[in-house]
Amino acid sequence: MSEPVTVVIVDDHPVVRDGLRGMCQAAPDVEVVGEAGDGVEAVEVVARLDPDVVLMDLRMPGGSGVEAIATLTGRGSRARILVLTTYDTDRDIMAALDAGATGYLLKDAPRSDLFAAIRAAAAGESVLSPAVATRVVARARSSSTALSSREADVLALVAKGHSNREIARSLFVSEATVKTHLSHLYDKLGVKDRAAAVAIGYDRGLLGS
Repeated sequence: MSEPVTVVIVDDHPVVRDGLRGMCQAAPDVEVVGEAGDGVEAVEVVARLDPDVVLMDLRMPGGSGVEAIATLTGRGSRARILVLTTYDTDRDIMAALDAGATGYLLKDAPRSDLFAAIRAAAAGESVLSPAVATRVVARARSSSTALSSREADVLALVAKGHSNREIARSLFVSEATVKTHLSHLYDKLGVKDRAAAVAIGYDRGLLGS
């Protein structure tokens, strides 16, 4: 049996944290290892516990989720950050994704979707709720520049959760070259991060079904 996905829950409401912990106990392959009540505490807890996934609320007194995401990403944390919030405005969504969130889920998501999102995030996959994906796609729909074959290859590997190093190894190029391809495809798709690029890729049929 494989090891369970370890999770840290970040939310300023204790009742919400208790509820999420209780839900996760119903999934044998998900283990809550810690909690935090704001973004500042989240950074400390994640650094100490090194979880696979962080369920991150966004708007919290004492340190926002976006700030915590940016800090953790900047420090090279291996934890995949899955935003779990009630807010689905363009500003909140793009700020979180630009900061480095792996996915964005709304708190009204069914329990099964939450578990699936946790597992997908742990595997390095981008996870966006349908409503969020629609907003992301709408922001980039005006861009119609076609990707080069190599940019398409890079996007396909990103969608599978591969790191830049793994992509470089697969395509027999340097990591610097991979970063250049990513920069170009981000510009062409009108996005700023991997999760949004994957969402647009699926919407436009660049990644299949």
